[in-house]
Amino acid sequence: MPGNLFSLFRGAIVDENKVFIRTSTGRTLTYGEMVSLSGRMANALVTAGVKPGDRVAVQVDKSPEAIVLYLACLRVGAVYLPLNNAYTLAELEYFIGDSEPKIFVATPERAGTIGAIAAKLGVSMLETLATDGTGSLTNRARGLSPEFADVPMKGDELAAILYTSGTTGRSKGAMLSHDNLASNAITLKDLWHFTSRDVLLHALPIFHVHGLFVATNVMLAANGSMIFLPKLDPDDVFRALPEATAMMGVPTFYVRLLQDKRLCRETTGHMRLFVCGSAPLLADTHREWSERTGHAILERYGMSETNMLTSNPYDGERVPGAVGTPLPGVSLRVVDPETGAGVPHGEIGMIEVKGPNVFSGYWRMPEKTKAEFRDDGFFITGDLGRFDERGYVCIVGRGKDLIISGGYNVYPKEVETELDAIPGVIESAVIGIPHKDFGEGVTAVVVAKAGSALNEASALTLLRQRLANFKLPKRIFFVDDLPRNTMGKVQKNVLRETYKNIYAN
Repeated sequence: MPGNLFSLFRGAIVDENKVFIRTSTGRTLTYGEMVSLSGRMANALVTAGVKPGDRVAVQVDKSPEAIVLYLACLRVGAVYLPLNNAYTLAELEYFIGDSEPKIFVATPERAGTIGAIAAKLGVSMLETLATDGTGSLTNRARGLSPEFADVPMKGDELAAILYTSGTTGRSKGAMLSHDNLASNAITLKDLWHFTSRDVLLHALPIFHVHGLFVATNVMLAANGSMIFLPKLDPDDVFRALPEATAMMGVPTFYVRLLQDKRLCRETTGHMRLFVCGSAPLLADTHREWSERTGHAILERYGMSETNMLTSNPYDGERVPGAVGTPLPGVSLRVVDPETGAGVPHGEIGMIEVKGPNVFSGYWRMPEKTKAEFRDDGFFITGDLGRFDERGYVCIVGRGKDLIISGGYNVYPKEVETELDAIPGVIESAVIGIPHKDFGEGVTAVVVAKAGSALNEASALTLLRQRLANFKLPKRIFFVDDLPRNTMGKVQKNVLRETYKNIYAN
């Protein structure tokens, strides 16, 4: 492994004049410009007092300069901490307090409100970065030297922290090392046959493992190019598609593109690869895409804590409803959730994994980290699955009631905590219900006090002040009582059965 992850990316550059990123507005960033600007930005971070191991928290819009900031953090040896743009101020306060970043980088529009929280929690400096690349951080970097001696790093030292939702309501910071990210970038580049001739259509967010550590890292390792779209817009996609060779997306992307008459074999015939992940892809969507385009979507499986674990083959059968086989160097097993003993082939159990891609633990949560690892080093994913007759992994459910909606992890407990705090609510239960666009729709079932005027609309209005949009229930149902078993535990399986068809149309 290369030590500092940036040395892997620098070593892959063949032509510095090659375009690294082109935006939908026509702005371009070459590989040579990326190296120079990341050097200036690294010098800016150092002059601001950032040292190896310091956290740099970032909540900005998608832009080439945002990627450059990520790379500058790698070069400095700082720990990059991307934050979802949808997070509320209440959520940001927790992340800032927990991670204690040296610098927080925000959009100019949110700088005032975030700055007040950051100052209260002792953050040394607030910088800004806008979508067009302007802001106090680029101003600080502009007059500095493009030359920067990358800080030597050990492979097991931290490169990034990704916060994931917690079953107790507390988000957990997954600590990812330089080696974790490098191993996955190299493996996926080779496995999916990415080269410098590839142009990736990139419509994913870059605060998420998919858009940043899969899509961007793989293209950097391959010395490929990316077309940056701010989001999935069919018009933008079909304008850019003739120049692309590959696309990575979540199930929602493919569902929405299937609704467009422009999607056909003629418009996609030149494409080499379509990859899908972050949420389960319905087998019907997989089959319909193949019929319309002649391409079989390559589905894979990963987590914030592990990067990618499995993949359907590049050459070979891509099975609808399966996520393929373990990546080279990754060990994956299916065990009894209670005992940890292996289950017979084909039977359902807990998926556990071990490999160079697996994180070292949760930030400042040693007890939680210990509980999530077996004594032999296998990480307990919390996902339930089985091996099929081909040896492909099939995900059949998730322990701990994790909901994946639109590619984002939502833990019911976090939403339930906010619901239960609303005046008039006695208790609540949050479940995931199959949803064609989002994979699963966050759905709440609430017991309200007698005579309460609370309804679905008013409850959602209150939740929007406390939760990011992707965590908000798509529907809230009010009932007299929640179903319980003899031990008093809410029977969420009964609720899922009751509401299973609410998003069918």
